[in-house]
Amino acid sequence: MKLQLATVLLMAFSFAPAALAQNSSAQSDSGVKQDTQDAAHSTARAAKKTGHKIKKGTKKTVHKGAHATKKGANKVEDKTKPSPSPTPQ
Repeated sequence: MKLQLATVLLMAFSFAPAALAQNSSAQSDSGVKQDTQDAAHSTARAAKKTGHKIKKGTKKTVHKGAHATKKGANKVEDKTKPSPSPTPQ
């Protein structure tokens, strides 16, 4: 009886490290996969955020330029108005 128990325990302990090694490598593989997915999602979010900021900056610049052009055109318009010519009598 003691010999059978010792044999069973010896076999159980001899296979335990192999079973643990398989589990840790499986966890490591899924961890690598999850890390890769997280990195891809972070990159996508960063690209989207950058695109939105570029769009906003471009829009702001274009509107500011249009405003300055309109302002300059109004100044020139005042200077280029023909002076009223005297009416013939």
